[in-house]
Amino acid sequence: MLTVALRHRFTGFALNVAFDAPAGVTALFGRSGSGKTTIVNAVAGLLRTDAGRIVADGRVLFDSATRVDLTPQQRRIGYVFQDARLFPHLTVRQNLLYGARFARQGAVAPSLDTVVDLLGLGGLLPRRPALLSGGEQARVGIGRALLARPRLMILDEPLAALDGQRRAEILPYLERLRDDTAVPILYISHAMAEVTRLATTLVMIEAGRVTQAGPIDRVLSDPLAARSMEGGDVGAVLSGHVTAQEPDGLTRITTPDGDLLVPMVAASPGQTLRLRVKAAEVILSLSRPQDSSALNVLPATVARIEPDGPTALVQVRLDGGGALLARITCRSVAALGLAPGTACFATIKSAGLV
Repeated sequence: MLTVALRHRFTGFALNVAFDAPAGVTALFGRSGSGKTTIVNAVAGLLRTDAGRIVADGRVLFDSATRVDLTPQQRRIGYVFQDARLFPHLTVRQNLLYGARFARQGAVAPSLDTVVDLLGLGGLLPRRPALLSGGEQARVGIGRALLARPRLMILDEPLAALDGQRRAEILPYLERLRDDTAVPILYISHAMAEVTRLATTLVMIEAGRVTQAGPIDRVLSDPLAARSMEGGDVGAVLSGHVTAQEPDGLTRITTPDGDLLVPMVAASPGQTLRLRVKAAEVILSLSRPQDSSALNVLPATVARIEPDGPTALVQVRLDGGGALLARITCRSVAALGLAPGTACFATIKSAGLV
């Protein structure tokens, strides 16, 4: 567990944040200039804030009240920047082993062979960084940080400099890093597609303040949190597992809230997936639609309604405990008589994999 409480003032900007980052990937999400990098620099010991307290894995890294301020080296944090910052004169193997030189004594961490397998680096070991793609360099940078046996890893927009194809290549490795290691990860991004795919906890930052924090499915289905996002990013996340590949080219994904059919996904039965359901792709009705082309209809109950100009964000609770957001007009809210507690049906026009 990482606990952060910080206050700091720059000219024209004030930071005042507090949040907990449990095991898994905690994403700091917000617009450029919102304070994300300031926060992780303070956690890493690269910035001394005016006041606050930082505790990682039970050890106090910074406490302005008791004047504790460990150096970056003492904090034992693996920091991976947008630029992997590999040593150009060393091979991949040598870059990785350089990280291992700084490993914490007695810390449980994967071996070199395990990291090489985890990040798919086997064929790259004799190469120098100049012969690697951007995605390969990013993976080596992550491996080097991991071999230092850190208490915590910070990934500061590691995919920002990569094109769409390279991002798609490295995301599965980041998922394995999340699922197969016990190292907590702070992940900075302003790309919601990355956040929804990787994060287990989401901390939303706006103008130096935490606006929402908690499990990602709960935060993304909160109408107030959604109002601070760009329009195309508003939507909830549902988790499920593949149960069948249908003969007509659809994949059946079973969630606690019901089965969903999506275009064919190259995944094996039993594989866990996340579905991103955008608010604009959800239609609400008081009765189950008849004679409709929609395949995915889930029973729901209205939980909250937040007006947002001529439209409203309606949060509905599903039978299995999940939640969705629907963006509909205020006129439709009135016409349907929607209010908290209203039973309805949520028709999902499309659900995208994340």
